[in-house]
Amino acid sequence: MIYLTDGTKECFLTAFLYAYSDEHALLSSSQTQLALGQQTVFIAADAKKAARAEKRLLSFDKDCMHDLFLLLRSGMNNREQIAFRYFKLLAAQKRPVRNMLAEDAVLAASECMRKVTLEIHHMHGFVRFLECESGALYAPLSPDNDIVDLLIPHFRARLPAFPFVLHDIKRKKAAVYDGENVFCAPLERAEIALSANEQDWQALWRRYYRSVNIPQRERLKQMKGYMPVRYWKFMPEFGSRGPFLT
Repeated sequence: MIYLTDGTKECFLTAFLYAYSDEHALLSSSQTQLALGQQTVFIAADAKKAARAEKRLLSFDKDCMHDLFLLLRSGMNNREQIAFRYFKLLAAQKRPVRNMLAEDAVLAASECMRKVTLEIHHMHGFVRFLECESGALYAPLSPDNDIVDLLIPHFRARLPAFPFVLHDIKRKKAAVYDGENVFCAPLERAEIALSANEQDWQALWRRYYRSVNIPQRERLKQMKGYMPVRYWKFMPEFGSRGPFLT
């Protein structure tokens, strides 16, 4: 049986209770190709069931909800199934399992969480802001994982005087800091008016890149390892920011 969720923590925990005793259970929040004879059931979040499951799981591992938080932020299509196998093992062992890396379920969950936290770390250095006419800052990005709001604390601490928008192009959502408050909102497309100085700032980025780059000692493969190519389109030192700006 395939248990379809809406991707939220509450819905996952509800589905976990329904699916726990099903040996062939598959949890997913995305459209899944059905095998012959497979059936699907849509799970609606149930606050009471979710609270009961959470309380029980926390009694085995007080930090497990943080693991679930990271797993559900993953961009992997099978993230719910990875989380389900991990938490099913936790429930069976009745103790923390995160260090049991010989278990396939733990290894898969650990790698999934590592990718989320690593991308958050990467984005602290890879995000590039555009200066708008209003003085606010705008940064387009397209992370592999659903982390745009998790970047707010880092940039808020470093740019406390500047309102800014972090726009996840892939998921059509934005995390906004207005100078006082933080909130998230759907944002399909941004039309912004750049400040008169923005082109100069971008030219400075390119000049800096040229000044530290040594063509005779170029290490393109190594550079791609430290700074994945998929992030380059939003970085002025690598050229155009892309067709979504109008």
